[in-house]
Amino acid sequence: MNKIIKIFVVLVICSFHVTAQNTTKTGTTAAQFLKVGVGARSVAMGSAFTATANDVSAIYWNPAGLAALTNNNQVTFNHINWIADVGHDFAAVSYNLDGLGTIGAAVTLNKSIDNMIVRTVEEPEGTGARFDAGAMSVSLSYARNLTDNFSIGFNAKYINEYIWHESASGFALDAGVLYKIAILNEFRIGASISNFGTKMKMDGRDLIEIQKTENGNLINEVIEVESWDLPLMFRVGVAADLIKTESSRFTLGIDAVHPNDHTEYVNLGGEYGWNNLIFVRCGYSSLFEVNTEKGLTAGVGLHYRLIHSVSLLFDYAYLDLGRLEDIHSFSIGLKF
Repeated sequence: MNKIIKIFVVLVICSFHVTAQNTTKTGTTAAQFLKVGVGARSVAMGSAFTATANDVSAIYWNPAGLAALTNNNQVTFNHINWIADVGHDFAAVSYNLDGLGTIGAAVTLNKSIDNMIVRTVEEPEGTGARFDAGAMSVSLSYARNLTDNFSIGFNAKYINEYIWHESASGFALDAGVLYKIAILNEFRIGASISNFGTKMKMDGRDLIEIQKTENGNLINEVIEVESWDLPLMFRVGVAADLIKTESSRFTLGIDAVHPNDHTEYVNLGGEYGWNNLIFVRCGYSSLFEVNTEKGLTAGVGLHYRLIHSVSLLFDYAYLDLGRLEDIHSFSIGLKF
């Protein structure tokens, strides 16, 4: 047990070197939708899911967790009513390859602005045109158990953001590891790094201005814009099933998160399950993060067996965002 604590302390120290640079980099990365946690179950647990990650939403939190899905396949759809009427949708599927590992795929859609009126200085009431803005990512995943207790996983993903006639694209990799120890029913240590990839830069005809020269000729002038990093995130977490009987299970998890565009923080959460049918969850998100509005999380779940090995999964999560709108997340899926 002492050795486990030492390992965790080393991992936390490695990821939690607070620097002034982090604060000054706040808001300096692209594709911010990649930081919105997915899966109502994990969100209800305060997003402390790196070392639990035993369902298809592991694609987001820690792809190594997909390796635990050796006896079933899963599909899920998650909708989040995000702030400012932003719709955030996540769909994922996993499939076990019988001893060769587990593969997965996921799509994230983020609709920020829909059918907005185009206004200019000359025509403040509208030009008659309308525009959209949003983002998406598509990922492919692979995970496998290297030993009975140790697994690894990877994601490769394509990312796109757009507004009217401008868009930016990039590619990124995620990687994760998960180690299980046979104490406290099951003690787990997990770590993942997300969104390690290319910079993103807007391009499109909105950035082209038509200029008239002195002799009356028209030329196209391209407005130069900057490239921005992706929101790189390093997570390290521990989790344990403190209670595990035939009818009851209580899981407690804690994550330490180090982003490249803000200060470090801690997530804490737990889940109680009765007969693997009804679940109650609560947690606290973004402890010690500077200027955060995140806080208490809570949620419930119902996992109902339909026929034989097919189960219907429904989960709900609530996230308190302080002075901002409360967030509600819904997930529905199948395990087969």
